[in-house]
Amino acid sequence: MEGSRFCGEAHEKNTKRKRRLGDRVFMDALALILLISLGVIGLCLIPLGLPGLWVMVVGIIAYGWLTSFRTVSALTIGIVLVIAVIGEIIESWLGFRFAKRYGGSSRSGWGALIGGLIGAVIGVPIAIIGSVIGAFIGSFIGAALFEFSASRQAGVATRAGWGAVVGRAAAAAMKIALGLVIAAIAAFAALS
Repeated sequence: MEGSRFCGEAHEKNTKRKRRLGDRVFMDALALILLISLGVIGLCLIPLGLPGLWVMVVGIIAYGWLTSFRTVSALTIGIVLVIAVIGEIIESWLGFRFAKRYGGSSRSGWGALIGGLIGAVIGVPIAIIGSVIGAFIGSFIGAALFEFSASRQAGVATRAGWGAVVGRAAAAAMKIALGLVIAAIAAFAALS
């Protein structure tokens, strides 16, 4: 009698262990699907001027949480947070830098930033590409208008506007590169 009770308890423990293992495999698979999905979505959002790097950071944190932070450490999260912040700083800085490099003043840099944001919002109703086109056109118009209001020279204002467009394109390229770095860190964490 004692032996059959022992076998029954062992069977019950084994069943619970299998259930926990099955739950863990399911959560790991769900976490991986979420990580990949948010990574791809994040990379696609970057050229649209939307917060793609932050979507990728959320994906890494969610992956860590769903996998009980077995392979995602606080250091990993800290690194991707720093990369995302650097991406935002570079994006703002490049618009200013290129507007000034093409002959504009600091005022044209502010115009590029404000115009780009307004253009992106206005372009949203046009599916997918509207916010990108709106951001580029808005950056040009904002930089040109702000510069023209300061210098009263159409040539200088036009060059500042083109500088803002080049800066926006350079910023998008830089943020995509940083997004690929975050994706590599995520892949390393997932495969560890």
